[in-house]
Amino acid sequence: MAIEVQRYAAENATDWDVFLKASKNGTFLLQRGFMDYHADRFQDHSLMIHEDGKLLAVLPANADGTALNSHGGLTYGGVISGTKMSAERMLMVFEALAAYLRPAGFTEVNYKAIPYIYHRQPADEDIYALFRQGAQVVRTDVSATIAVPRRLPFGSGKKDGLRKARKAGLEIRESTDWSACWALLSQVLDDRHNAQPVHSEAEIRLLADRFPDRVRMFGAFDGDQMISALVIFDCSQTVHVQYIASSDLGRQKGGVDMIVHYLLDAVFTGRAWFDFGISTTDQGQALNTGLAKQKEMFGARSTVYQQYRWQLI
Repeated sequence: MAIEVQRYAAENATDWDVFLKASKNGTFLLQRGFMDYHADRFQDHSLMIHEDGKLLAVLPANADGTALNSHGGLTYGGVISGTKMSAERMLMVFEALAAYLRPAGFTEVNYKAIPYIYHRQPADEDIYALFRQGAQVVRTDVSATIAVPRRLPFGSGKKDGLRKARKAGLEIRESTDWSACWALLSQVLDDRHNAQPVHSEAEIRLLADRFPDRVRMFGAFDGDQMISALVIFDCSQTVHVQYIASSDLGRQKGGVDMIVHYLLDAVFTGRAWFDFGISTTDQGQALNTGLAKQKEMFGARSTVYQQYRWQLI
């Protein structure tokens, strides 16, 4: 088996996306139309791995000095592999990656593994290959995930919120009013965390236009007023909550509680996982216990997102 590594170029976009859609562990966040929305912020150095001339795997990545990051602008971005990937092949892939990266001047790889909840088929061959290469875990974030077919009941606080929402007559519906959502989200993040959304309103509109079935927003409405909202990234078997926002009125009336119940009960009933995202900061060293508890009260339990450092020298 001859394994070769080449750098991705724009003319490879179609081949990349076709491969990713049929892969074991790729999601739409790793399609070029999503990855490249912030291409001006990162020096792309994605890689395509061929075996005997056929595409075997791809690695979303960017260069940062002598470090290769997989990928600095994404939540995850390890080796995306096809159904023919085996443990033995992956060991060979990592040998080929090292043989490409060292002469290119790279001294380390910062690797964000794709959590198993996003795998369509088991795809942890890269974790074993990282171990064999002596890579070390340098960051572990904890997310909160609901196993949709076997979901645990809401906690008492969320049940109370749901009752309040029903009593208040809130209406839950999908919306494309990104301006209302971003005004709400920006205000909440500024007031509570002195922060702003990772995506600007223009960027989320662009992504929603490119991926209308994947980037979705659901609001809780009190009359015509949006008082709570969830922004969803639909990754096939796993639904990821990208943003949660609620006004004071939304919190009083249980808007988020009703949206989550609606999504689990009516919209995403056939999915495997519903993932709220991480509740950690400071490179994973600090757990926001209040935020984690809020997610766990929906019946979510812990999934980890791990990052590795692979030293090449």
